Amino acid sequence: MKLSIPGRIFRAFIIFVTGLYLLGPLYGMLDFSTKPLGLEGGRTLRAWTAIGKNPDVASSLIASFSIAIVVMLLIFLLVVPTVIWVHLKLPAFRRPMELICLLPLAIPGIVIVVGIAPLYRWISINVTESPVSLSGVYAMLILPYTYRSLSAALDLVDVATLAEAARTLGASTMRTIFGVVMPTIRSGIMSGVVISLALVLGEFTISALLAFDTLQVVIYLLGRQDGKIAVAVALSALLFVFAILFAIPTTKRQRVILDADVA
Repeated sequence: MKLSIPGRIFRAFIIFVTGLYLLGPLYGMLDFSTKPLGLEGGRTLRAWTAIGKNPDVASSLIASFSIAIVVMLLIFLLVVPTVIWVHLKLPAFRRPMELICLLPLAIPGIVIVVGIAPLYRWISINVTESPVSLSGVYAMLILPYTYRSLSAALDLVDVATLAEAARTLGASTMRTIFGVVMPTIRSGIMSGVVISLALVLGEFTISALLAFDTLQVVIYLLGRQDGKIAVAVALSALLFVFAILFAIPTTKRQRVILDADVA
């Protein structure tokens, strides 16, 4: 059904206002990070070139992306198969599992830090002082969002019929989960991955109170020394997350992928 001319104008207006609302702060960050300061003549990329020269920024970027990779692996290898298993084998346990996964939303970050501080003190003394050890906590924090995205994707698919057809053709349980169901809910898995990446690059409270130098903590410390570099680092992280977000397959692309898999 085609929209009328007033409908098209209204849609274009909404898109314009939304784009302005989203792109305005990003432009402000770019403008501030390149604005001349003091005796600097014109626009300068000093803040952006300093990102690669600052060892703290480089190490924090490596640490944050390492945490993100570990969290994504935990989602892919642990959370996703567990959610699928519950949907297939234990449908009566779906409601209790959803309640358990939503618990991190009800617990303030400072309370979580107080509870896990003794554990991480022991880990830092006896195991490792690497910020990658925060992966377990971050995986717990994103459970509410990843579970809801996976549950919504599974509700759109007749998982029981797919699993029964796979078992009829001789597929094992692991083959059914990883080779049949997971490709079908690829969009839900990608949504969980993007959420995990956004949380790892945006969470500050736990890493700061536990004294880990992640990207957010370094941006905060740089902001007290050089605000332009801090804004440049924050903007580059945001642009990277947006790039990952736009890489998620759309419904049309998802259908093409599934058709190719079937063929």
